[in-house]
Amino acid sequence: MATGTGKWYSKFFQTALNKEVNLVTATIDTLAITLHTSAYDFTNGQDTHDYQNDATSELGTATGYTAGGKTLSSVTWAYSAGANLWILDAADVTWSSSTITARYAVIADTSNGNSTTNPLIACIDFGTDVVSQGGDFSITFDVNGIAKLTVS
Repeated sequence: MATGTGKWYSKFFQTALNKEVNLVTATIDTLAITLHTSAYDFTNGQDTHDYQNDATSELGTATGYTAGGKTLSSVTWAYSAGANLWILDAADVTWSSSTITARYAVIADTSNGNSTTNPLIACIDFGTDVVSQGGDFSITFDVNGIAKLTVS
């Protein structure tokens, strides 16, 4: 099972303000999660990567994983007034009967259907490679949401 803290891509806010991403509850865009190897350098790309084609080293099609990842379900973007937080959340994700080695999970808005125009949203760093060998590769999102934005 993989867990980790979701961190925003800084360019996400620019694409959201440009109306390239819609997180309004009634009409939320399609968000997908992809898995990436340790060759992807999120640390150096967090401030510069803006679209899905920048998130390199995605796993190829392998046992239990299909390139392009999975569509997230039960996506919510909600404000917690008491905590002054905007919170992105979704249902946990599992790739069943898989043989996978991944270091990162990347979330993007895939509504455009083109990696050069699909805005990146957040990246989860597992902290180390996480491996499944013919079993489930599951990502359990933090109980307080995938990623949070403090309003002050």
